[in-house]
Amino acid sequence: MSKVLPKHALLLTAIVAATVFVSGAGADEINLPDLGSPADAILSTNKESQIGRSIMRDIRKSGQVVEDPLVTEYINEIGNRVAAQTNDGDHDFTFFVIDDHRINAFALPGGYIGVHSGLLDATRNEDELAGVLSHEVAHVTQRHIARAIHANSRQSLLSTAIMLGAVLASVAGAGPNVLQAGMAVAQGTAAQQQINFTRANEYEADRIGISALADAGFDPYGMASFFEVLSRQTTRAPDERTPEFLLTHPVSTARIAEARNRARNYPLIRSDDSISYGIAKTRLTVARMDTAKEAVAYFEKRSFENQNDIERYGRSHAYFRAGQYSKALDIVAELVEKDPTVIAYHIALGETLVALKRQRDATQVFEHALDLFPRNVPLVISYGERLLEIGQPVKAHTLLLDLLNNVAPTPEQVRLIARAASEAGEDAESLYYLSEYRLMIGDLVGGIGFLQQALRLADLQEIQRIRFEARIDFIREFMNEEQLRGMPRGGPTGTSARNTQYR
Repeated sequence: MSKVLPKHALLLTAIVAATVFVSGAGADEINLPDLGSPADAILSTNKESQIGRSIMRDIRKSGQVVEDPLVTEYINEIGNRVAAQTNDGDHDFTFFVIDDHRINAFALPGGYIGVHSGLLDATRNEDELAGVLSHEVAHVTQRHIARAIHANSRQSLLSTAIMLGAVLASVAGAGPNVLQAGMAVAQGTAAQQQINFTRANEYEADRIGISALADAGFDPYGMASFFEVLSRQTTRAPDERTPEFLLTHPVSTARIAEARNRARNYPLIRSDDSISYGIAKTRLTVARMDTAKEAVAYFEKRSFENQNDIERYGRSHAYFRAGQYSKALDIVAELVEKDPTVIAYHIALGETLVALKRQRDATQVFEHALDLFPRNVPLVISYGERLLEIGQPVKAHTLLLDLLNNVAPTPEQVRLIARAASEAGEDAESLYYLSEYRLMIGDLVGGIGFLQQALRLADLQEIQRIRFEARIDFIREFMNEEQLRGMPRGGPTGTSARNTQYR
């Protein structure tokens, strides 16, 4: 269940965001020389990225980011597919899912785009999901944030930061967990609300988004279709809550009509939902159930014979969660045989075999899958976790290191390789990874602390000492005076203190 700020705190956050997110419309299909934008003088793309990273760290700290590798890979695949049609190369995009049943999505500075699990569940097809993502991508590529700040340059970034501090202070009595979770999401949703209440920005994002949608091979009517679904929910019973998406993305009949009219300008596209779309939705469905028994009951409502492959996958996933591994195995083994191109099926088969203590069979399944799909992130992460489970940490460390040297990892993935290194007896490398994990979540002092602890290890190699000391010097360049004063001389100590970082 989501944790949110009290209404008065959300209002203050919205007021802060309102000083920054206002109007601005770009040139319409006109090719002009790039003479730079006045917005660049107020907020450069580098500064946007810094702000986005900072907010993203807060959101990750809140514990509300869905860390399921299959879901994460899918949302980034679809998001980058539409972003490729509008991105001029100045933006790097990161898409993530928030564990929140409310229907909403938001764009942050620097190309971070969040989608609530409730929105993914509410979409009826992949085109509708792609439509939402293309709209959010357009907010970023059209630089609505920087342009808004330029339009309101009297409001400085410093005063905005001070007001944000006041919001934090106003809810300090709510407890640190509520504050952390609520503030993180409030920063995203309140900022998004102020972007989208500006009609010019909304219509521009629709226009750019629909073009990207069609160019990416999705049905250009997908955006209008989802708007129509949500607009019907405004007529729901008075005691039912209006979807958050409608609060942050106001939808009128005129806007829906305009979106449909724009879609008519593109060739008719009929796209089928990918298997990955169904798998992502199904995994989120199982995860949102309060109990495993409830998840099983949900998928047993229909007879097995009348279920499609995605529903059967969901059924097996529910069985797995409930500890009914033999039932799960029968289903996933059949799915792999029927369609060996689906990575999720191989992962499920390997995980189920491990749960049944059939370690040799599980290893064969994972190794065969790696031959088919080398360096696939969800596959490697799952295999690494299973290798740790069956007592093969050296192999897990090697496997994960190969992946993370070639693919940008998430903080949780870095923490996983730290655990693998520790269990493999590579204490120095484990502490190095933990340092990187702390840096990724914005804790510079903690990052240096783990490196300092590594430097005290008796068996530290000279090449490691040089690397760790250089890393400390590099981190210090980004620390302010207060952080430097508060930096411990030694850092975290004790094996038990280290091990708690892996969970």
